Formats: sequence, structure tokens, C-alpha cells
Amino acid sequence: QVQLVEHGGGLVQAGGSLRLSCAASGRTSSRYAMGWFRQAPGKEREFVAAISWSGSSTYYTDSVKGRFTISRDNAENTVYLQMTSLKPEDTAVYYCAAKIGPAISIATTKGSMDYWGEGTLVTVSS
Repeated sequence: QVQLVEHGGGLVQAGGSLRLSCAASGRTSSRYAMGWFRQAPGKEREFVAAISWSGSSTYYTDSVKGRFTISRDNAENTVYLQMTSLKPEDTAVYYCAAKIGPAISIATTKGSMDYWGEGTLVTVSS
């Protein structure tokens, strides 16, 4: 079992930056692809970014390309989402998730993950 806990959410002005982190514990010796998802009020959860176990492959949804960066430090069992140039439409609860296996797949972007964190709220004011 893997437990995921997100940190770093908060209130930020449009154009500002936030760095989210996701700390993993439990069966962290296995290889997991990781992803970030978000859910805005009244909206379905959507894919944001994913990263392979090695960090060599990343993928982003179009709306965050050039603004968000996903990274990981396997030695610290932590995944990050650096968010810059934030917009009000980025407001959402952000969830960290893990998928068994080292590679990103279509299933990953569709939200087919094995473990989920509880989420951290990001609010971007205008």
C-alpha cells in the first residue's frame, strides 16, 4: 500500500506561483508513475500532469503547458508540481496519484490510478 499526502495549496493572486508537493509512504520501493489531477467546483476531475518513475517522461494537459512543471525526487519519495503564471481558472482541489508501473500510459491520463491523496486546495484570485 502507498499513502500520498499533498501539501502546498493556498490562496495566491493571479500571476503568482505555488509549489505543490506529494509525499509518499508505505510501499515506496516499487516503481510508480505519478500524476497530478484537479477538480474545480461543479466540474469533473481532470488530468493535469504525469511523470514516469525515472522522470524521463512527462506529459501535461494543454492548458498548463509552459506554466506548470512536474518533477520527482525518488530518494525523498516526493513528487512536485511547480505552478507559475497562475490563473483564476486554475482554482481547484489538486490531487496527487500513483500508478503501479514505471511508465505513463493513456490510462494514467484518464485517471486510472492505483493510489490517491486527499487533495490540497489551490485558490487563485483575480
